[in-house]
Amino acid sequence: MNKLFFTVAATAALFAGAASAQFVEHDAVRCEPVAKEEMRPQMDLQRKLTGEGWKVRQVKNFKGCYEVYGFDEKGRRVEAFFHPKTFERVGEIKQPS
Repeated sequence: MNKLFFTVAATAALFAGAASAQFVEHDAVRCEPVAKEEMRPQMDLQRKLTGEGWKVRQVKNFKGCYEVYGFDEKGRRVEAFFHPKTFERVGEIKQPS
């Protein structure tokens, strides 16, 4: 019983962590170095996010990441960071409510 409880609890924590944005300090954001030819175009990230319901105002490079300013699918103002090769979301700056 204890093993089952631990397994379920650990799995739930893993999914909860993956589903929520990791809030970071702006200057603490860093992405691992990626060769320029491996970086996917910023426009592809913008199209992906727009397709998910985002309203993207700007995409730029910041410390090896793509920094996105805009509004997410729920209409919340966001400043989020994405890995330039995988488009994995690596962090977000908490915006005032």
